[in-house]
Amino acid sequence: MLLKIPSVLSKEQLVHGRAVLEAAEWIDGNVTAGYQSSQEKNNIQLPEESAAAREVGDMILGSLATQLTFMSAALPCKIFPPLFNCYQNGHAFGAHVDNAVRYVKGTPVKIRTDISMTLFFSEPDEYEGGELVIEDTYGTHKAKLAAGDMLLYPSTSLHHVTPVTRGRRLASFFWLESMVRSDEQRRLLFDMDMSLQRIRIENSDHKELVPLTAVYHNLLRQWVST
Repeated sequence: MLLKIPSVLSKEQLVHGRAVLEAAEWIDGNVTAGYQSSQEKNNIQLPEESAAAREVGDMILGSLATQLTFMSAALPCKIFPPLFNCYQNGHAFGAHVDNAVRYVKGTPVKIRTDISMTLFFSEPDEYEGGELVIEDTYGTHKAKLAAGDMLLYPSTSLHHVTPVTRGRRLASFFWLESMVRSDEQRRLLFDMDMSLQRIRIENSDHKELVPLTAVYHNLLRQWVST
């Protein structure tokens, strides 16, 4: 499932987050790349353990906890601490698939990457190029979202970032392990939940709300693993 989550961060959060990111020290982005990805990756990023990454990452996670669409679509079990990258001066990232398992640095925690996420900090008109291009069974999809918006996509997807030929593209990227491993099952649950929410808004006394809600939770009960 490919899904845009708008306005994850407020304007005030974006201003603060960008100020922190722009004042931080950046390093070669290959520090978090696997062998195959390192052959294609050309960007810079914040060190995982940096104070700036922790501060802005905590802000992102706090905002996501209040995003009902995100919670419904992702059904998160564990979330990898947000990382941050910068593309400029021709930086790009060739076609790759994200590592299946990520280890949280300095801890015993490991996370199966079911869903990949990119949260944009730069506005689309601040840079040229830098599209996130995702390939799946339905074709090729390009994303260049407004600052504060986030894209969710299956970590199994082949994807790449086109060269940035002008300006600078700042973003956060990270992954999560969902309580429901199957992308197809997550999509069915999300569609059902969205329909239930629309029915509640249009007719909160609809007699089918309770049985349909029971179906949703019983499907979730069958498919969830924690």
